[in-house]
Amino acid sequence: MSTSPAEELLDVVDEHDEVAGQLPRGEVYARGLRHRCVFVLVRDADDRIFVHRRTAAKLVFPSLYDMFVGGVVGAGETYDAAALREAEEELGVRGLPRPVPVLKFLYDDGPGGRGSWWSRVYEVRCTLPVAPQREEVAWHSFVPECDLAALLREREWVPDGLAAWERLRMARG
Repeated sequence: MSTSPAEELLDVVDEHDEVAGQLPRGEVYARGLRHRCVFVLVRDADDRIFVHRRTAAKLVFPSLYDMFVGGVVGAGETYDAAALREAEEELGVRGLPRPVPVLKFLYDDGPGGRGSWWSRVYEVRCTLPVAPQREEVAWHSFVPECDLAALLREREWVPDGLAAWERLRMARG
């Protein structure tokens, strides 16, 4: 029997990213408890970035655009394992190279938001044909990085993805 996303167990973590307990995702979200997420920037063979619009059914940031695939880290799961799992699931591929960790930061959704989450950002190159999950991805395209700036002004993006993108750009110099 499969579990709904709201019932999936997550590690609740403290300000040092140490596990303090485990609760269902729905409760973690409802109470704004700190947890863990992964963000994977996917490039194709032509160095274009995978950009997508989330489905309206997503629990967090429905119907918004994102330049990362990823999601929450399950209870007892490592960031690295979650990055590979999430990337393969959302892209609809198997045999993806292991995503490379680039940086980590604590994202805070601000007053009235959904709380905060430790966020690890990865990069991976996908040369496989993608078939994104219909439950996760409503629209997708590989976009040249030089075109992403215009898209950032034209569309509504997930705020944590924007924060990860800005940090990634700063880290690159």
